[in-house]
Amino acid sequence: MTTHDNSKDAAQIGPVRSEIDRLDGELLQILAKRRDLARQIVEAKEAGNLALRDTARETQLLKQRIADGRDLGLDAQYVTAIFHEVIAENVRTQHEHVQAGLNGSSILAGSATIAFQGIEGSFCHLAGRSFVAGTGPEGGSPSFLGFPDYQEAVRAVESGRCDFGILPIENTTSGGINDVYDLLLNSRVSIVGEEKVPLRPCLIGLPGASLSHLERIYADPLSVSECSAFLGSIPECRIEFCSDAALGLKRVHESGSRLHAAIATEEAADLFGLAVLKGGIANQEESSTRFLLIARKPRKVDARIPSKTSIVIHTLNKPGALVEALAVFKEHGINLTKLESRPVPGNTWEEMFYVDFHGNSEDEGVKSALGDLTKLVRFIKVLGCYPACDVEPTAVEAQGPQPSAAAEPEACRAPRAEPAAPKGAAAKDKGYRLVTREHKESDTVIQVGGVSIGGGGFVVIAGPCSVESREQIMSCAREARNHGARILRGGVFKPRTSPYSFQGMGYEGLDLLVEAGQSVGMPVITEVMTTEDVERVAEKADIIQIGARNMQNFSLLKAVGQIRRPVMLKRGMSSSIEEVLQATEYILAGGNQQVFLCERGIRTFETATRGTLDISAVPVLKKRTHLPVFVDPSHAAGVRDLVIPLALAAKAVGADGIIVEFHPEPEKALSDGPQALRFPQFERMMEDLKKIQVP
Repeated sequence: MTTHDNSKDAAQIGPVRSEIDRLDGELLQILAKRRDLARQIVEAKEAGNLALRDTARETQLLKQRIADGRDLGLDAQYVTAIFHEVIAENVRTQHEHVQAGLNGSSILAGSATIAFQGIEGSFCHLAGRSFVAGTGPEGGSPSFLGFPDYQEAVRAVESGRCDFGILPIENTTSGGINDVYDLLLNSRVSIVGEEKVPLRPCLIGLPGASLSHLERIYADPLSVSECSAFLGSIPECRIEFCSDAALGLKRVHESGSRLHAAIATEEAADLFGLAVLKGGIANQEESSTRFLLIARKPRKVDARIPSKTSIVIHTLNKPGALVEALAVFKEHGINLTKLESRPVPGNTWEEMFYVDFHGNSEDEGVKSALGDLTKLVRFIKVLGCYPACDVEPTAVEAQGPQPSAAAEPEACRAPRAEPAAPKGAAAKDKGYRLVTREHKESDTVIQVGGVSIGGGGFVVIAGPCSVESREQIMSCAREARNHGARILRGGVFKPRTSPYSFQGMGYEGLDLLVEAGQSVGMPVITEVMTTEDVERVAEKADIIQIGARNMQNFSLLKAVGQIRRPVMLKRGMSSSIEEVLQATEYILAGGNQQVFLCERGIRTFETATRGTLDISAVPVLKKRTHLPVFVDPSHAAGVRDLVIPLALAAKAVGADGIIVEFHPEPEKALSDGPQALRFPQFERMMEDLKKIQVP
């Protein structure tokens, strides 16, 4: 029997690890130096009164870095992710420098004291530490002071005992935090900053504790809400509420019992010398909480910095009062990001509304809007104006100048809607209304995962017909992302003509598709075939596809009409335009307004192709409906050599995008191999599409 010499392996690995540590140290020094150079840049911009961001340079820089990275064998997505973070950090550095100059000091100077609810290690305390790390204060670090509840923390800021306070305002799982909304209304503080912090709750206990033997779990109310599914799986355990997560850890530590545990973060567990018994116990995999930074007095926000304003209004007690108030924002072109209602104390069944919107309270347009609001509401209070914490990612592809309409033949122009007919006339007795331009004249634009579907852009959805293996879908995801596709497709349930053909990997394939999409930062689309699958697939997939064979499966259409995911509806193989619009109406009538259509070829007497692409359906649909229209050249052709010409025709005729299939080895594909492009063909198609400019 041979034995393995672990000491020899350690001797070989040690020098390599030392070299990695040395490189990591150099990398940190380089990042710090780059941040210092960003400060020098903003000082020069201040002197010349220049814009804080040069997006054209950022785009060019990012494209060059991606190209340089490829020469070094680095994945484009990897390089993009790194430089997105580097650029975003430098943007935040410049914003903080400008804000410090405008207000006379940094928002979190080293001498500042921050009030928070709970003890060291609580969610608020960890969020405050994240906020400090994000602003990069100089001259020391702010100190933290804990209080038993939110009210006392706010009072400490009001009285001047603390300079700032950190408060949670909303969570991606449980929504708004009512106690904090009420405090903001009734206190004399101003919101001066925001931070979105991913808080991943874990089950924490003494080292060696067994999940099956637990008798008591300590948790704060927010954690109980976030982790309700996990807690419901262990009903024999008693849940004991505490005011914050760190206090629960403290009780576990003091009890010394392996029968007790608490819900908190892994970072907090380290503070108490406890161990993670089970991670990922939140109802949602990615749970984040938005925190607000408050101060006694408001701080000005430089007009060049993207900002938010928060207000609270009490509308008049009459029908349509809220609609009239919200219409003011539309009239002034202001984008709302939050609307939350709270009961008015002492006024039964009356509500106040908390509103967040993009805009600086010192901007003339915002001032005018707030002035108009005063005519329509009983009460209005500006809670604060502050820099938005989200930094707009740098675009990889620069948008070049568009050719004039005169430079393009009429046939290549996107169809323009003619003036709408009188209300109710065009759709009379047609069996549909919501889908028409008579109902909505402007084009619908669907936002999903940072991608805009409709509204003048051209989006490519690409991927294999079926998810077949992890290696296959991962390689397709990288290929799609690296060459400009915006959404990853992949079938996991396959409707096949023959019962003996490959039917898809099911939910195992869905998990692989979602993993691949997340790895390259792309939303994913997949098809559902039964009403039973809709909700479960919609929990993970970003877009739901209804295939041609199910276009008139009315039960399925009703089911997807009740979900909040966008839906792509494919035209049936023998369906008329009228039938497409009637099928679409089923989804819109169910409440889901995020629908886009797909022409995929219809059956005719012609047998040279799998189907006959009805290219005229694109301008016809664009004229009659406000919904985006896509084309599927792969299913229309059925032959890979015809896919590229049909894709180019789709863009030229004014489609909003295409959905196309490719495969690393089409000859080995388990479904629709003959119509799947090879990787080089896909790359050529993407390059050819860029050459077609449609106004």
